[in-house]
Amino acid sequence: MGKKSVIVLGTLDTKGEEIQFLKQQLDRKRCSAIIIDVSMGGQPLFKADVSPDEIARLGGSSIEEVRASKDRDWLTQVMERGTMEKVKQLYAAGEVGGIMAVGGSTMALSGAQVMKQLPFGVPKVIVCPGVIPAHVRQLCATMDMILMQGVVDFAGLNELVKSILTRAAGAMCGMMKDSGEAITRLLDKSVAITQLGWSDNCARLVKRHLEERSYRVYPFHAQGIGDRAMDDLILQGFFDGVIDIASAGVIEEIFRGTRAGGPKRLEAAGERGLPQVIAPGSINITNAGLTRRLSEKYVSREKILKQDEARVETRYNREELITAAKVYAEKLNKARGPVKFLFPTRGWSSLDREGSVLYAPEEDRVFVEELRRNLRPEIEIKELDCHLEDADFALALVEAFVRMEQSRKKV
Repeated sequence: MGKKSVIVLGTLDTKGEEIQFLKQQLDRKRCSAIIIDVSMGGQPLFKADVSPDEIARLGGSSIEEVRASKDRDWLTQVMERGTMEKVKQLYAAGEVGGIMAVGGSTMALSGAQVMKQLPFGVPKVIVCPGVIPAHVRQLCATMDMILMQGVVDFAGLNELVKSILTRAAGAMCGMMKDSGEAITRLLDKSVAITQLGWSDNCARLVKRHLEERSYRVYPFHAQGIGDRAMDDLILQGFFDGVIDIASAGVIEEIFRGTRAGGPKRLEAAGERGLPQVIAPGSINITNAGLTRRLSEKYVSREKILKQDEARVETRYNREELITAAKVYAEKLNKARGPVKFLFPTRGWSSLDREGSVLYAPEEDRVFVEELRRNLRPEIEIKELDCHLEDADFALALVEAFVRMEQSRKKV
């Protein structure tokens, strides 16, 4: 194919009418489509560009075995694996300008897994009649994508379904027209930083100091999605280093907090050997509000700071901080690049300044001491007599990073 096309994933045995109509809308807008049929049952309404037979073979089986199997989990994995492989082949050949998945929850979930094979900047759209709330995190993951809820069931064409599919085609063609090439790398001296609302001042000053030194700064909101996305982009080769101000995603993952950063949080930069300077932004504080799983365990604690019903903050206790420190050390000990952990002694977020009910520097020291006991000797811990939001601390983070990066370049 001369120009890049839209991959459309769907099941032509059950959603053939809808996908055929979507293809017509894409054609009208001069966006060519590559239809990949992942049907596992009956006969397709029309012939796809990529057949279920080919997808099953690429997935390590045959379409006959897939159709004969009653193990839905197995056959879904086969077709998903085969689709991933085909999409990677098409992208490597320069044929992919965007990707869409159209169908119910199973197609949406499978399509999301396939889309993860494509880099940041490739337009991605999932069109699903009803998005189950429990699936949203799994569907969106850390991708730059559009999740379009159609509301009307896809059980044949009608005016409402046509409206949904026409708008989906328009969204995809518009993105392809204006998106340019997918971003696969950034310019030199690109640094990722993390931040939360409770460390905004620190992040603002870190960004300013880095930019004054000619670095390009990419902030990520460390609410459990942004920091995961940062790690994914690090592994894709996007950044030259990290200043991880809000590193609480690790402890939140351990204790199932609302800002959980995933099981691999704090490992990506180390895996790539990048310089990383880490701060304890909000490590000591967790949400005990309505959105917290097992919130009763935390909301009954002595120290509570209530902002509203959803945002009720409390402290992690000494035992939890000790447990977390060991996990932080285990992750950082695997790092192939230089690491430095800076600790302010007067509080780790805007919520625990002196005078706040959450202010407890003697409890914070439990984490620091346990981390020190478990870290490799060459990983430096430095304590500073200030608060995380103070100007002195932001400057110390940047100076530590610059020294580390310059020393690494000389090697």
